[in-house]
Amino acid sequence: MATNNVKQIHSFGQSIWLDFIDREIMASGKLKKLIDEDGVRGVTSNPAIFEKAITSSSDYDNDIVELSKTTDDNEALFFGLAVKDIQQATDLFKGIYTESNKVDGYVSLEVSPFLALDTEGTAKQAEELWKKVDRNNVMIKIPGTQPGLAAIRQSIAKGININVTLLFGLERYEAVTEAYISGLEDHLAAGHEIAHIASVASFFLSRIDVIVDPLLEAKGEKDLVGEVAIASAKKAYEIYKRVFSTERWKKLAAKGAQPQRLLWASTGSKNPAFKDTKYVEALIGPDTVDTVPLETVDAFRDHGIAANTLEGGLDKATATLAKLKDFGIDLDAITQQLEDEGIEKFNKPFEKLLNAIEEQKSKVS
Repeated sequence: MATNNVKQIHSFGQSIWLDFIDREIMASGKLKKLIDEDGVRGVTSNPAIFEKAITSSSDYDNDIVELSKTTDDNEALFFGLAVKDIQQATDLFKGIYTESNKVDGYVSLEVSPFLALDTEGTAKQAEELWKKVDRNNVMIKIPGTQPGLAAIRQSIAKGININVTLLFGLERYEAVTEAYISGLEDHLAAGHEIAHIASVASFFLSRIDVIVDPLLEAKGEKDLVGEVAIASAKKAYEIYKRVFSTERWKKLAAKGAQPQRLLWASTGSKNPAFKDTKYVEALIGPDTVDTVPLETVDAFRDHGIAANTLEGGLDKATATLAKLKDFGIDLDAITQQLEDEGIEKFNKPFEKLLNAIEEQKSKVS
């Protein structure tokens, strides 16, 4: 029997996490099957994923009724629903968490998107959610915005596992690694162990090309279409290897610290002209994570090609980003635009979700 294409990715040192969660996928045994047959090693969620899960099925209705007896706050009610799902998923992944020595087996839950620019609010809610889920293999997602950086450091310093989300730019990514390392140093200085702390930095891909490609096409530059996000990711990996090989890092590693792995996010192809496994295939390499939507897992299982691609073509990646400047395309401005839009993209479904919860409450009141 041929080796499963998705499972093959793990042989190159990359972990595949599923970018999806709902109650049906757990109750039906499908998530367990993805773990056993495809080698899926974790789960990520976000407000848009939960909005779809809660508004498109009746699976949550009874819990909404019960939780509404204890709170009028729709956001608190939502997190009550979400925590239950996350706990169930973390229990499914506990075996992977143990056998991987705390490297994999994580399930991510995001703080409220309304807090994306609020350092204190983010840090406070991250700690609250960490305590509510009460599982060693949960990661709390914090956006890598400028105000988020201090919240990331504070959370790591409290021993909380953090998935830094919404990263688009290389300069911001390096600032995130600094927040992580500083947080570990803070935790260590307070007299605590650090080997149990895990973190990933989620670098978003396809959205970069969605913005950049039309600009390139307008300038008649078709060779770089679909190449900029991958080039940025390869340069991010170059930063990762440099940051996590310094003497400063080696001191923490000697105390058992885990490097903050890069996680490739937004890996579904948004351009129908691209192969549907394009972003997954281009960035397979050691000590990384790829969080993949269900349809992309299915596509890769069917026709994806697993190979060690991440560290190849670095000169080409450098040249690609240099050419952007020559064409007058400001990638830094674009990545800031994407961050701003990303916050809005999570705010809207979250508002829709809270409204749906309010409607469901009113039906039974």
